[in-house]
Parts: sequence; C-alpha cells; structure tokens
Amino acid sequence: MTPSADIKKLPRHFLPADFIVKDWEGLEPYFTNLLDRKIDSVKDLEQWLKDSSELESAISEDACWRQIKMTCDTENKELENAFNFFMMEIQPKIQPYADKLNRKLVESPYTKELDEKKYFTYLRNVRKSIDLFREANIPLQAEMSVEAQHFGMISGKMTVTVNGQEYTLQQAAKFLEDPDRKLREEVYRKINERRLQDKDKLNQLFSSLLQKRKQIALNADYPNYRDYRFRELGRFDYSKEDCYQFHEAVKLHVMPLVNQLYEEKKKKLGLDTLRPWDIEAEPAGIEPLRPFKTGEELIEKTIECFNELKPFFGDCLKKMRSIGHLDLESRKGKAPGGYNCPLAETGAPFIFMNAAGQLDDVTTMVHEGGHAIQSFLTHDEELNGFKEYPTEIAEVASMSMELFSMDHWKVFFDNEEELTRAKEQQLERVITIFPWIATIDKFQHWIYEHPDHTVDERLNKWIEILREFTSSVIDFSGLEEYRRYGWQRQLHLYEVPFYYIEYGIAQLGAIGMWQQYKKDPENAISNYIKALDLGGTRTLPELFQAAGLKFDFSPNYISGLMRFVKQEIDNLKKP
Repeated sequence: MTPSADIKKLPRHFLPADFIVKDWEGLEPYFTNLLDRKIDSVKDLEQWLKDSSELESAISEDACWRQIKMTCDTENKELENAFNFFMMEIQPKIQPYADKLNRKLVESPYTKELDEKKYFTYLRNVRKSIDLFREANIPLQAEMSVEAQHFGMISGKMTVTVNGQEYTLQQAAKFLEDPDRKLREEVYRKINERRLQDKDKLNQLFSSLLQKRKQIALNADYPNYRDYRFRELGRFDYSKEDCYQFHEAVKLHVMPLVNQLYEEKKKKLGLDTLRPWDIEAEPAGIEPLRPFKTGEELIEKTIECFNELKPFFGDCLKKMRSIGHLDLESRKGKAPGGYNCPLAETGAPFIFMNAAGQLDDVTTMVHEGGHAIQSFLTHDEELNGFKEYPTEIAEVASMSMELFSMDHWKVFFDNEEELTRAKEQQLERVITIFPWIATIDKFQHWIYEHPDHTVDERLNKWIEILREFTSSVIDFSGLEEYRRYGWQRQLHLYEVPFYYIEYGIAQLGAIGMWQQYKKDPENAISNYIKALDLGGTRTLPELFQAAGLKFDFSPNYISGLMRFVKQEIDNLKKP
C-alpha cells in the first residue's frame, strides 16, 4: 500500500463528536462505562479495546495541545494554568481508572484469545503499567509534570544583547560561527554568563525533581529511580550494563576520531590553541552557512528536499503547514528546544523548534520531519497503544532523515562548495554528538544511584564525567565555572529523565540506514517506511530487523560505523 499524507481525524463512535475535555466530571462517565461493561466474547473485548483507545486518544490530544500552547508562549499565564489544571486536577483522577481498566483487560478470560503476535507488545506494556502503578505516586507525578515545565519557563526568558540588539540564546548562537574570533568569544561568554544568572534556580528545580523521582521509585518497590525509569520507558531489550558498555565504546572508538576532527579544525583555522568558541567557526574570509532567513523559507525548502526523497515525505509537511501545525522561529518567551508532538486523533503532528537561520536548524527541521513521518505512518493503527513505538526506533526515524536528506540539500545551498561544507559539518556532528550522549547518560546513572548527593557533589561529579568525554584538543582554561553548570542546558535532565541513550542507539541505526541508502536508495527508503509503519506492534530488535538493521551497540559494531562515517568525511574533502 502506498502511504498517504491525506489523513483524516479519527471518527468517534464511543464519545460524542463534539466532546471536549473540560473537567473530570465530564470525563468520568466514559471511564465508568468501560469499567462496568460486561465482556462476554473476544469480539466484545476487541470493541472494548477500541472504545478505550478512542477515549485515550481524545484525552492525549487535549493534553498535547495544552503543552504545545504553553511551550509556544511561556509568558501566557492562562495557557500555563490550562496545562497545570489538566496535570493537577484531571490526570490524577484518570490514573486509578486506567489501572483498573488495565487489570480488567489482563484478567479477562478472553484476553488469551487475542492474536498473540498482534497484541504481544501492547499487553506487555499494560502489564508493565500495572506493575508500576501506586496510588501514592499519583500526586507526586502530577506535581512533577508541572514542575518539569518550569525549566522551559526559566530558559525561555534568557536573552543576551549583541551589537546593541537583544537575542534569545538560540538566536545568539549564530554568532559562534562568525569569522571574527573576538566577537565569537564575546558571545560565548555572554551566553554562559546569562545561564549562570539562573544557576541556583535551576539547581533548586533539579533537586526538587530528583527527590520526587526518588520517592516514586521507592513507593513502587524499586531500589532507585534509574531501575524504575528503565521499566517505565519499556527498556525490555537492553540493560544498564549495555549503557556502561556504550560509554566505554565511545571512549575507545569515538574519542580518537573526535580529537582528530578537532586537530583538523585547529589547523584549518590556523590557530595555536582551539577554544570552545572556535568549534563552529570557519577561517577568515569564509562566510558562515546561512541556509534560510525565515521560518517560511525553512519549511518551503524542506518540503522541496523531502519531495525529492519521496513525494509522500513532502506531502506530510505540506499537510502540517496547511493546518497550522508548525511553530519554527525562535523568539523571546518561547520554550527552548525542538520537538514533534504526535496528535492521536488528528494524526498530523505538531513541530515546534527555535530556528535562527543556521545549518543546525536545517538538521533539526529534517530530524523533526522524520518523527512527523512516523506519526503519519502509524495514524491508521487500530489502537492508540499500537502507535506507542519505542523511543529508540522513533529516533532512528528522525536521525536517518538527517542523513538521507543530505543529498538533496542543494535546495538550501546555492553552490557546490557550500553544499560540501554543510555535509562535512553534518557528518562531523554525527561523530561529535556521541561523547555528549555518553556524558549525559553516565551522569544520569550516577545521579539516580546517589539521589542524596549535595549540589557540590553533583557539580564535581559532572565535571569528572565531562572530562572523560572532552577532547584534549580544546582548551577550556579559565572557563571552569561555565563548565560546572553545562548540564543545566540539557532539557532532558529536567523534563524527560533517562531519555538520552536513545540518541546514541538511534544514531548507530541511522548510520546503518545511511549505509543501505548509499548502496540502494529505493530499498533503504522502503525498509525505513516498513519499520516505521509497524508502530509499537513489534519489539525493538524486531523493528530494527524490519529496517534491515542490527540491534547492536557493542564496541566492535560502533567502531565499524565510526570508521565508515570518517571515511565519508575524508571523501568529501578530496578535490
């Protein structure tokens, strides 16, 4: 079947077509109906599952819109209150019902008659939710959901003044590519000084979240939040020991390549010492890459790029644009970062990002575009739970698109020399991102194994881990205070704990997809669509297999992929 972006909002059969989530009183009768309903056959059970899914989809989409609107404008109190109302007043009342419905499902004699292959991962997730549910955690989880959003509110207010003009930190980052080294240093210091102004606020916020997370794990009979969170995230197919192996593989097989790349950068810039504000720069006389000027131009060019890869990909973005599901440009009061938010009923997701006219923004746009394509492909799944694919395969969807799309980046760059530079920078980042992934992941393991640490112990441990994965080629002397608080810029630590190793696993998958693409583009795109189309109906190793990939992050496998990427970089540099 040829995929189509012409998706329609899911029709309702259980809920009234005009039903809107306003309060718990309006929602409760539907939960009561599901809980009290008699199930006398497997056909009854399947209808009950569809009705449960419809209710879940409507609630999920409502919650998503509350979060989207709030992140688009963190200074609007009304939007913040709408989000907080859902998290504090509605979600806590849903959770006990959701647990009872889960138990009703697994205890039904007809559940064993369901198609085992079709329902295996779904039922596994249901059982996991039952295992983790504790009444005592409901208020803690509600408070945590609200509190985690404070990170975006604090960060959204951060601005610096450069050459007499105010910029968000995302916008100011473009000056780090400027040929004027003095300006680069000035902006680097301004950005970091601005972050330091809120270091205590961000430390207090993190400490508060940490203690709530610790208590949630203890309430659920887990020794620490890391073990609880691995279970909650559905990490059935790899363990903490695999993560440790990944960290070591990065040190052994990635750091030498990172050092090599930075030595080449230092030589290219003609510098005796490479400082952190030099990493994104080009030699004097070479203008930074400026692939677009406005958000509209970014989406227009990305659609053209996606069309060349496969018209369906471009159609997905066109559909999102036509219904206003894009907010791309950076501005004051907008939360930092970027995301693709699936919308369970509508089907066409929402892309949020902070574009400032850089190559990084192109990468973010095609990355979130990859996520969006997966949202489109899974929209027709029978149950909402079938769409809940593992985050690792979701990141393969996005990171593969970064690499697939490179051959069509000519829409962003007028001449061959700029296009080559853009590809070179992208591939260098494919390698240099691994040390940061390993740093953030290793830091999280330590944090949650030692939840009662002091703020000083946290900062000291961060520096210790950071040094393990920092290139010896870059000179950070005199910048120790900035470094101590570098972790505070990572949104995931605050909002989605332990979500970061996924980027490492997925980057390996994306490199594998790109190897396929270089040999046979049509077959690679076909494998990509086939894997994403399965949603969450298969295990993670099975999804990787469907994409023609190995689910492997052993040192040898990582080493081979890194050599491949480095060879591709060297090929670009050949005259």
